[in-house]
Amino acid sequence: MTEYTVEFVGTGETIEVADTETILSCCIDEGIAQEYSCRVGMCLACSAAIVEGEVTQPAARGLTDEEAEEFALTCMARPQSDLKLDRGKYPPSIEDDAATEAGDSDSDGIAADDD
Repeated sequence: MTEYTVEFVGTGETIEVADTETILSCCIDEGIAQEYSCRVGMCLACSAAIVEGEVTQPAARGLTDEEAEEFALTCMARPQSDLKLDRGKYPPSIEDDAATEAGDSDSDGIAADDD
């Protein structure tokens, strides 16, 4: 078992995480307020951009293979090196979905009054 340093950029928070533990479980143990919901790699609530370093996250089903190279789902991700993560950053696919849904809610089927 090897331990790695995980630094959260912009917060000054740093934790030590073994390569056999998830980043989220260590955040919870250390009292770090990391967002999460499903804890099974699907909802993306715990997403963080990988600024530096590598993780393994074979069960991160909510990410495409390309996204898994740039983003960590902290509920699934196990460090493979020292890491720098930017929490609260989401893959483009979820941001695109959110923008589409926001656009859909604006169209309520009522024609605009152009007076």
